[in-house]
Amino acid sequence: MKNQIKEYIHEAATLEQLYRTNPSAFKRAFYEIYPEIQSELSAQIWSERLRNRSEEITWGMAKDWIFVGVVALCIAFFMQLPDLLSISHDFYFPRNMAFIVMPGLAAFFAFKQRLTWKDLGVPFVLMVISVLFINYLPQNTASDTLILSCIHLPILIWMLVGYVYCGAQLSQIDKRIDFLRFHGDLLVMCAVIMLAGGLFTALTINLFNLIGIKIEDFYFRYLVLSALPAVPLLATLLVQQNPTLVSKISPVIARIFTPLVTLMLLIFLVAFIYTGKDPYNDREFLLIFNGILIGVMALLLFSVSESTKDAASQFQRISLVVLAFLAIINNGVALSAIAFRLMEMGITPNRLAVLGSNVLVLLNLIFVTRQLLGLLNGQKTLADVEDSMTRFLPYYALWAAIVSFAFPIVFSFQ
Repeated sequence: MKNQIKEYIHEAATLEQLYRTNPSAFKRAFYEIYPEIQSELSAQIWSERLRNRSEEITWGMAKDWIFVGVVALCIAFFMQLPDLLSISHDFYFPRNMAFIVMPGLAAFFAFKQRLTWKDLGVPFVLMVISVLFINYLPQNTASDTLILSCIHLPILIWMLVGYVYCGAQLSQIDKRIDFLRFHGDLLVMCAVIMLAGGLFTALTINLFNLIGIKIEDFYFRYLVLSALPAVPLLATLLVQQNPTLVSKISPVIARIFTPLVTLMLLIFLVAFIYTGKDPYNDREFLLIFNGILIGVMALLLFSVSESTKDAASQFQRISLVVLAFLAIINNGVALSAIAFRLMEMGITPNRLAVLGSNVLVLLNLIFVTRQLLGLLNGQKTLADVEDSMTRFLPYYALWAAIVSFAFPIVFSFQ
């Protein structure tokens, strides 16, 4: 988007259209390149406009709300579909939950950016193939490959949403980094909406209880179940229309929790060595260990996306380097334990899937850490760090696709 702003800085209509497609990303990109274009009168006008709008709450256009309303109704219909067609909840929701929530987000981004069917052809076809494949897998709740497909397909669908978010131009680094940053604001807004919804639910149920009417079963089965998956869609609309509403909260969260998690991870590693815990033969401990690693990796990527801004402090970036080093050590321990179990106990779908995921995470961590070290000593730029964060996204998508589609067939649906 930075290059587009520079290109269209003298074309008012085009620049206005670019702003309306994604106000949050536009404002962020504009102020990153403003020092380069501040001599332009149009850039100065846009700077004043964006600054003056920062305290206002924008509700968006009527057509945006109509679109979101229609998609929310579709989401509610699919949430109630098992009861309408007498389909087992245990069969339906683990396989289809990602296809209920994420396509709505993709549709919203496509609508806002006015993407054509040609742009959406690849993600649409992959989405349809994924839906058909996961729902035609044999019903066996003890099947490891079925569980792996249900876990990894949402990752693939999330990547497809990113493809649409980037305007079918996922190869552009600035759009990829905007997609990652967007999730920080989205999570904050979702939390606010759910807190408000929880308060409304408590008030509603207690008010009806006062007059002797029990509405809990109806309320949760129909209203909450239908509305909850639409929360990310509503949050997306609010974030897109009000880029400054929560954008200052995400960096605060990153700056507070990055040093805390770094300290916690360091204490954990010391305690891990002191207690002599054996990850090689304790399967439950290894699962929890990998879960912690995934959480640390998510925080690291989120924090790096915020800390690549010029305003990030040197202390924050040093904390990120230390966190990345500790995450590499954790990943190395987990990877060695997985490799040991593979050699001693044989190949299973679960072990092979976790091994591939850990290898990708380790390579990504090493690449990000290398760029962060280069940034600290002045040999790398912010663009290099951003590139290191997003470079592995296609590989995660590829591995998710392999585990989702190939594993059930290779391992005979076991």
